[in-house]
Amino acid sequence: MQFSVLYLFAEWIVRILVIPVIAYRYRPPSALAWIAVISFQPMIGLALYIIFGENRLPRRRIAEHARRRRALQLDMWPMLQKYCVDPQSGIDGQSKHQLSVQLGEMPAVANNDFQLIDDTSEAIDRIIQDINEAKVCVHLLFYIWRDDEIGRRVTDAIIEAEKRGVECRVLVDAVGSRRFLKSRAKDLQAAGVEMFPILPVNLFRRRFHRIDMRNHRKLVVIDGKIAYTGSQNIVNPDYGTKKLIWHDLMMRLQGPIVMQLQAVFLTDWYAETNAELEKAECFPTPEAAGEETLQLFPSGPTYHTMNLHRLIVAMLYQARKKVTITTPYFIPDESLLQAIEVARLRGVQIILVLPEKSDQILVSAAQRSFYGQLLEMDVEIYLFTKGLLHSKTLTIDKTFALVGTSNMDIRSFALNLEMNLILFDEETIQKISDQQQKYLESAYPIHLNHWGNRGFFKTFGEAIARLMAPLL
Repeated sequence: MQFSVLYLFAEWIVRILVIPVIAYRYRPPSALAWIAVISFQPMIGLALYIIFGENRLPRRRIAEHARRRRALQLDMWPMLQKYCVDPQSGIDGQSKHQLSVQLGEMPAVANNDFQLIDDTSEAIDRIIQDINEAKVCVHLLFYIWRDDEIGRRVTDAIIEAEKRGVECRVLVDAVGSRRFLKSRAKDLQAAGVEMFPILPVNLFRRRFHRIDMRNHRKLVVIDGKIAYTGSQNIVNPDYGTKKLIWHDLMMRLQGPIVMQLQAVFLTDWYAETNAELEKAECFPTPEAAGEETLQLFPSGPTYHTMNLHRLIVAMLYQARKKVTITTPYFIPDESLLQAIEVARLRGVQIILVLPEKSDQILVSAAQRSFYGQLLEMDVEIYLFTKGLLHSKTLTIDKTFALVGTSNMDIRSFALNLEMNLILFDEETIQKISDQQQKYLESAYPIHLNHWGNRGFFKTFGEAIARLMAPLL
């Protein structure tokens, strides 16, 4: 009896002390979600809050990231200056570019070559081929790296490059690639490859505040002249489950844009190692490689605002005719929902292409809870049936497109380090639109009358999951 009284007293102490802190530190949706968890189960809620509650990196790390970004921008500027452009004419076009530069801190650059690769095997083959031809340095940064067939092939190619005298450096997320770090990582290090985990987890002496705040970027830079980014990890396409084949999208890039991707790698490298790499080696003089104008847009908790979220919401308010989005995870907050609603009220066609089946049960349930609301706005929702659609794309009016690593959820906007390419040229954007059309051809639409007639238990479970949406 005495223990029960003490436990009850402790629960109320947790509620009284923690709930005001949450209300002060969080925006209302997230605050209400945390308050609900802690009110229902104070001790469990407190433990979860201690582990997952902080949504910012330490101030010192944020300041150091900002300093490194500014320093690298100054280093690149003399070589990039002649390629920097205002990508679109008119007040609206210049306004879009000014916003993306202010939020992402990188300008649009011209004369790039852009190749889209939608097949996992082809993407890995191209990456390995370029590694095999590397002369100076190879840099790789990935969220997931597995010791499977694809992982071993890329690992072997890096080891062989190191043996030829190429400087090879690898960053992998400490959580997403934890199994690889325990297995093949030692082989890379034994061969002389410099390899480090990103944001290593230590529950007792954490280097950051939230253990699910991850580096979700995918990046390859070879000799400072060729780069890859997109949604593809170093993993077999049946990763996680043999029942779902992942469909990814990668980009092979040449031209001045490669310097921006290299700058992201160098910034993340310095954050983990405190080592500055040789600039002459990393930044060879850029050369014109094509006709495309591109801009890299890094995002994440090292920036003072949810900069990618701000950009997408602003672009939706400027949309005039059509918006198409493909993403594996779609959990919008209120401001994103309002931007979608306002766009629909102005007559903008909005198409969402999402996977029919997902690898994340709770996230998928929360995502489905928004379908009815979106369908009532006359948003067109299509469910992809040929596997897990992992490609992350956004096109607006043939004047603006995003392709990269970021999902359309709070985790990608607020917690993960991400990177996306902004496309401005109509012909280049059309390549993304054509790829989106391929996905649409393997998807079926859902309709409001059918969706609203599903069983009580399905809708009830999704409603419960939606309460956790601000935390997902």
